Amino acid sequence: MQTQSNPLAAEWRRPVWITLLVAASVAFTLGFACATPFAAFAAIAALTMSRRDALLLVGLTWFANQVVGFGALHYPLTLDCFGWGIGLGIIALLATLGAERIAKQFSHLRYLATAMAFLAAFAAYEGLLFLTSIIVQSGVEDYTVAIVTRIFAINTVAFIGLLALNKLGISAGLALEPKRQLVAMGRRG
Repeated sequence: MQTQSNPLAAEWRRPVWITLLVAASVAFTLGFACATPFAAFAAIAALTMSRRDALLLVGLTWFANQVVGFGALHYPLTLDCFGWGIGLGIIALLATLGAERIAKQFSHLRYLATAMAFLAAFAAYEGLLFLTSIIVQSGVEDYTVAIVTRIFAINTVAFIGLLALNKLGISAGLALEPKRQLVAMGRRG
Protein backbone atom coordinates (compact mmCIF):
# COMPACT_ATOMS: atom_id res chain seq x y z
CA MET A 1 0.00 0.00 0.00
CA GLN A 2 1.31 3.44 -0.90
CA THR A 3 1.47 6.07 1.79
CA GLN A 4 -0.42 9.33 1.86
CA SER A 5 2.89 11.20 1.96
CA ASN A 6 3.24 10.71 -1.80
CA PRO A 7 0.83 13.35 -3.20
CA LEU A 8 0.71 11.86 -6.70
CA ALA A 9 -0.08 8.37 -5.42
CA ALA A 10 -2.82 9.73 -3.15
CA GLU A 11 -4.36 12.13 -5.70
CA TRP A 12 -7.09 9.71 -6.76
CA ARG A 13 -8.00 8.84 -3.17
CA ARG A 14 -9.49 12.20 -2.22
CA PRO A 15 -12.22 12.29 -4.90
CA VAL A 16 -12.98 8.59 -4.36
CA TRP A 17 -13.39 9.15 -0.61
CA ILE A 18 -15.59 12.20 -1.13
CA THR A 19 -17.70 10.28 -3.65
CA LEU A 20 -18.17 7.40 -1.19
CA LEU A 21 -19.31 9.81 1.53
CA VAL A 22 -21.72 11.54 -0.85
CA ALA A 23 -23.10 8.10 -1.77
CA ALA A 24 -23.62 7.45 1.95
CA SER A 25 -25.51 10.74 2.18
CA VAL A 26 -27.81 9.59 -0.62
CA ALA A 27 -28.63 6.48 1.41
CA PHE A 28 -29.42 8.70 4.41
CA THR A 29 -31.60 10.96 2.26
CA LEU A 30 -33.55 7.99 0.94
CA GLY A 31 -33.98 6.66 4.46
CA PHE A 32 -34.73 9.89 6.31
CA ALA A 33 -35.78 12.43 3.62
CA CYS A 34 -36.15 15.68 5.58
CA ALA A 35 -33.98 14.40 8.44
CA THR A 36 -30.77 13.91 6.49
CA PRO A 37 -27.99 14.12 9.11
CA PHE A 38 -26.20 17.19 7.77
CA ALA A 39 -24.72 17.96 11.20
CA ALA A 40 -23.07 14.53 11.27
CA PHE A 41 -21.59 15.09 7.80
CA ALA A 42 -20.48 18.61 8.77
CA ALA A 43 -18.69 17.28 11.86
CA ILE A 44 -16.98 14.33 10.15
CA ALA A 45 -15.87 16.60 7.31
CA ALA A 46 -14.51 19.22 9.71
CA LEU A 47 -12.64 16.59 11.71
CA THR A 48 -11.12 14.62 8.86
CA MET A 49 -10.63 16.97 5.91
CA SER A 50 -9.09 20.24 4.93
CA ARG A 51 -11.50 23.16 5.03
CA ARG A 52 -11.78 23.12 1.24
CA ASP A 53 -12.56 19.41 1.12
CA ALA A 54 -14.92 19.64 4.10
CA LEU A 55 -16.95 22.40 2.45
CA LEU A 56 -16.85 20.53 -0.85
CA LEU A 57 -18.13 17.35 0.80
CA VAL A 58 -20.93 19.11 2.66
CA GLY A 59 -21.88 21.08 -0.46
CA LEU A 60 -22.00 17.89 -2.54
CA THR A 61 -23.93 16.13 0.22
CA TRP A 62 -26.49 18.94 0.18
CA PHE A 63 -26.66 18.88 -3.64
CA ALA A 64 -27.18 15.11 -3.68
CA ASN A 65 -29.92 15.53 -1.06
CA GLN A 66 -31.68 18.08 -3.23
CA VAL A 67 -31.39 15.97 -6.38
CA VAL A 68 -32.78 12.90 -4.59
CA GLY A 69 -35.41 14.99 -2.82
CA PHE A 70 -36.79 16.67 -5.91
CA GLY A 71 -36.09 13.79 -8.29
CA ALA A 72 -37.05 10.69 -6.32
CA LEU A 73 -38.87 11.82 -3.17
CA HIS A 74 -41.03 14.37 -5.01
CA TYR A 75 -40.34 17.42 -2.87
CA PRO A 76 -42.86 20.09 -3.94
CA LEU A 77 -41.70 22.36 -6.73
CA THR A 78 -42.51 25.57 -4.89
CA LEU A 79 -40.53 28.72 -4.31
CA ASP A 80 -40.75 28.11 -0.55
CA CYS A 81 -39.29 24.60 -0.90
CA PHE A 82 -36.47 25.83 -3.18
CA GLY A 83 -35.72 28.62 -0.71
CA TRP A 84 -35.55 26.21 2.21
CA GLY A 85 -33.33 23.92 0.15
CA ILE A 86 -30.87 26.74 -0.46
CA GLY A 87 -31.08 27.72 3.21
CA LEU A 88 -30.29 24.15 4.27
CA GLY A 89 -27.17 24.19 2.12
CA ILE A 90 -25.92 27.46 3.55
CA ILE A 91 -26.66 26.36 7.11
CA ALA A 92 -24.89 23.01 6.56
CA LEU A 93 -21.79 24.88 5.34
CA LEU A 94 -21.92 27.19 8.38
CA ALA A 95 -22.27 24.15 10.67
CA THR A 96 -19.12 22.74 9.06
CA LEU A 97 -17.19 25.92 9.80
CA GLY A 98 -18.48 25.91 13.38
CA ALA A 99 -17.41 22.30 13.86
CA GLU A 100 -13.99 23.10 12.44
CA ARG A 101 -13.54 26.03 14.80
CA ILE A 102 -14.45 23.96 17.85
CA ALA A 103 -12.24 21.07 16.69
CA LYS A 104 -9.32 23.51 16.46
CA GLN A 105 -10.07 24.89 19.91
CA PHE A 106 -10.03 21.42 21.47
CA SER A 107 -7.43 19.87 19.14
CA HIS A 108 -5.16 18.98 22.07
CA LEU A 109 -7.94 16.73 23.46
CA ARG A 110 -8.64 14.28 20.63
CA TYR A 111 -11.82 12.58 21.83
CA LEU A 112 -13.24 15.72 23.38
CA ALA A 113 -12.53 17.56 20.12
CA THR A 114 -14.45 14.89 18.23
CA ALA A 115 -17.47 15.08 20.52
CA MET A 116 -17.40 18.87 20.75
CA ALA A 117 -17.15 19.26 16.96
CA PHE A 118 -20.22 17.07 16.54
CA LEU A 119 -22.17 18.95 19.22
CA ALA A 120 -21.13 22.29 17.69
CA ALA A 121 -22.24 21.18 14.23
CA PHE A 122 -25.59 19.97 15.57
CA ALA A 123 -26.18 23.10 17.65
CA ALA A 124 -25.24 25.39 14.76
CA TYR A 125 -27.35 23.47 12.26
CA GLU A 126 -30.49 23.18 14.37
CA GLY A 127 -30.05 26.63 15.91
CA LEU A 128 -29.72 28.33 12.53
CA LEU A 129 -32.70 26.37 11.18
CA PHE A 130 -34.75 27.49 14.19
CA LEU A 131 -33.63 31.10 13.77
CA THR A 132 -34.46 30.97 10.05
CA SER A 133 -37.90 29.57 10.86
CA ILE A 134 -38.53 32.51 13.16
CA ILE A 135 -37.23 35.08 10.66
CA VAL A 136 -39.25 33.78 7.69
CA GLN A 137 -42.22 33.07 9.97
CA SER A 138 -42.61 29.50 8.77
CA GLY A 139 -43.46 28.27 12.23
CA VAL A 140 -41.48 26.54 14.91
CA GLU A 141 -43.77 23.56 15.50
CA ASP A 142 -41.05 21.24 14.13
CA TYR A 143 -38.78 22.12 17.07
CA THR A 144 -40.51 20.23 19.85
CA VAL A 145 -38.31 18.34 22.29
CA ALA A 146 -39.45 15.02 20.77
CA ILE A 147 -38.61 16.05 17.20
CA VAL A 148 -35.26 17.64 18.05
CA THR A 149 -34.37 14.60 20.16
CA ARG A 150 -35.19 12.33 17.19
CA ILE A 151 -33.07 14.47 14.85
CA PHE A 152 -30.24 14.44 17.41
CA ALA A 153 -30.46 10.63 17.66
CA ILE A 154 -30.36 10.27 13.86
CA ASN A 155 -27.35 12.58 13.65
CA THR A 156 -25.59 10.82 16.54
CA VAL A 157 -26.02 7.37 14.99
CA ALA A 158 -24.98 8.76 11.59
CA PHE A 159 -21.92 10.43 13.11
CA ILE A 160 -20.84 7.20 14.83
CA GLY A 161 -21.38 5.35 11.55
CA LEU A 162 -19.37 7.96 9.67
CA LEU A 163 -16.55 7.67 12.23
CA ALA A 164 -16.57 3.89 11.65
CA LEU A 165 -16.63 4.45 7.89
CA ASN A 166 -13.70 6.84 8.31
CA LYS A 167 -11.79 4.07 10.14
CA LEU A 168 -12.40 1.82 7.12
CA GLY A 169 -11.31 4.66 4.85
CA ILE A 170 -8.11 5.04 6.86
CA SER A 171 -7.44 1.30 6.53
CA ALA A 172 -7.95 1.55 2.78
CA GLY A 173 -5.70 4.62 2.57
CA LEU A 174 -8.57 6.87 1.48
CA ALA A 175 -9.06 9.00 4.61
CA LEU A 176 -6.99 10.77 7.24
CA GLU A 177 -7.13 9.94 10.92
CA PRO A 178 -8.90 12.67 12.90
CA LYS A 179 -5.84 13.13 15.14
CA ARG A 180 -3.59 13.85 12.16
CA GLN A 181 -6.16 16.24 10.76
CA LEU A 182 -6.59 18.00 14.12
CA VAL A 183 -2.84 18.46 14.48
CA ALA A 184 -2.75 19.93 10.98
CA MET A 185 -5.64 22.24 11.90
CA GLY A 186 -3.74 23.54 14.90
CA ARG A 187 -0.86 24.53 12.63
CA ARG A 188 -3.11 26.23 10.05
CA GLY A 189 -4.40 28.48 12.81
